[in-house]
Amino acid sequence: MKRRNVLTGGLGLAATGLLSGVASAHSDNTAPPPAPEAQPVMVPEPRLVQLPYQITPYEVHVFPDQFRLYWTLPDRTAWEYPIRVGRAGLYESGEFYVGAKKEWPSWTPTPEMVEREPEKYEQYAEEGMPGGPGNPLGARALYLFQEGRGDTFLRIHGTDDPATIGRAVSNGCAGLTNDQIVMLYDQVPMDTLVKLYPKLDPST
Repeated sequence: MKRRNVLTGGLGLAATGLLSGVASAHSDNTAPPPAPEAQPVMVPEPRLVQLPYQITPYEVHVFPDQFRLYWTLPDRTAWEYPIRVGRAGLYESGEFYVGAKKEWPSWTPTPEMVEREPEKYEQYAEEGMPGGPGNPLGARALYLFQEGRGDTFLRIHGTDDPATIGRAVSNGCAGLTNDQIVMLYDQVPMDTLVKLYPKLDPST
């Protein structure tokens, strides 16, 4: 199997307001104000961007610190997707290739996942979970393989929890919203080279 070579390679502000010397004007029998309604999580849409330098076209590049995945195209362009990544100690960098693609895939936790969180995963250890809404792999999955190793159990897959995008929360896989993984799935063919770059801050 022939592999293409890959080119290797806000500041958050918090303010605390302190109110002093102000007593509550409400009497004990005054009903508290209603809690604000939860606002829907807004995930940026995929966008076509210009890269600062040329990367071999038709490859997948994952930058964990930026929580971004790029599907590269000719002329220094790429589709940019917002993603979530593996939490501290579970993210794995390296070069992979897409060894399988599945729509609404079934899912079985790895033995390591069961060992780490048996209360969460042990019930699925034997028979797994069939594909469909609520499945951890979401609507689509790209299965990452390596030469001589085969299936690495790393995936690029969907999620129905948009609040996790932009965070390091997964068991090692890269995740996109379900609607966006469908778009990426249709773009990326089998045997595509996938580069997962190292984290600059491994504690995240």
